[in-house]
Amino acid sequence: MDLHPKEIDLSLDRTWRLLDALGNPQDSLPPVIHIAGTNGKGSTLAMLRAGLEHAGKRVHAYTSPHLVRFHERIRLAGREISEDALCELLERTLAANAGHAVTFFEATTCAAFVAYAEVPGDVLLLEVGMGGRMDTTNVVSHPNLTVITPVAFDHQAFLGDTLAAIASEKAGILKRGVPCVVGRQQEEALDVIEAAAARLGVPLIARGQHWHVWEERGRLVFQDEQGLLDLPLPVLTGRHQIDNAGTALAALRALGHGEATCEAAVTRAVWPARMQRLRHGPLAAAAPDAELWLDGGHNAHASQAIAATLADLPRRPTHLVFAILANRDPADVLAPLAELAESLTAIAIPDEAASAAPDDVADAASQLGIPASVAPDVTVAVREIADRDPAARIVICGSLYLAGKVLEAAGDHGST
Repeated sequence: MDLHPKEIDLSLDRTWRLLDALGNPQDSLPPVIHIAGTNGKGSTLAMLRAGLEHAGKRVHAYTSPHLVRFHERIRLAGREISEDALCELLERTLAANAGHAVTFFEATTCAAFVAYAEVPGDVLLLEVGMGGRMDTTNVVSHPNLTVITPVAFDHQAFLGDTLAAIASEKAGILKRGVPCVVGRQQEEALDVIEAAAARLGVPLIARGQHWHVWEERGRLVFQDEQGLLDLPLPVLTGRHQIDNAGTALAALRALGHGEATCEAAVTRAVWPARMQRLRHGPLAAAAPDAELWLDGGHNAHASQAIAATLADLPRRPTHLVFAILANRDPADVLAPLAELAESLTAIAIPDEAASAAPDDVADAASQLGIPASVAPDVTVAVREIADRDPAARIVICGSLYLAGKVLEAAGDHGST
């Protein structure tokens, strides 16, 4: 497929052209829940999927990026797309594209829309790739519901260098008259979302105004205008998952679902590489007495969530194994973790040309006061930490690409 030369090029012109060549599948989708935000999109979607599938719905889901296999991105009626179906779909998309310039994400998203239009489903959970306003997924004219999870700084080169600018891009998924569930936001971002909603006559269902969520006595308590829910804590680890659960619950309630669906959302969700405990596989064997965690968070907001989660765990010496893409500032991502980390071992992301140099990452960590070293790969890093501190808590983090490589090595393709 002849791809557009730019890896990221926010525009909808190529998407509209290709969709038209494919017969405009975006006009034949099942009811759509469109989800934007900086962090928490995937966890919120995973909870929505768990709840809706428990309610007997045939749930399509579109997420990105994948961790190990591309197939993870396209779920059809509860299952990852098969190899044969994916190949046939991409061949059809290649033929329809007829050699025109198109990006990888545009082509594969258009292909996914064909599958979602042709395979019977009751709902499509559609996650934005980047931003919202000019994202390839933003071609659905009338979704049933939109969702905006927390907005934070990320992809500033494409979305703007202020929180207001980034929030404006995220609010681009709002559609006239279609309700929008809004997760926890900083005031600057919320002001922008509220202004956009007012212009379009969008009913907002906003955290802190129309719904509230909190932890009380080891339970999750959710309250909205329909009443109170007293539920188990989310199965996904971390206090930030309380907020993500609240967003998912508000969306389910807006769609008319009851307590059983809501409980399934928080107790049955699966979302790999988000504060995932690694108990099996070669890394666990390399550090049998250590506590291993994996997280794909790759911006400061995600690191704050990791730090909060670690602070809630029983005290244990914490060591980081860290890799990051070269287009990100490691100091920004590491700063929230600096006070918790006893050490950092920098590695390169395997088979990733855009990985930051481990020496540069180690230098950034040292400047934050984190004792840092370099290792050739994640297994060596884990083994060296375990040799020094057998009962360590080891957190592998910094990049979803790294997380995917770790899961691939562990034989976990994130396909549960």
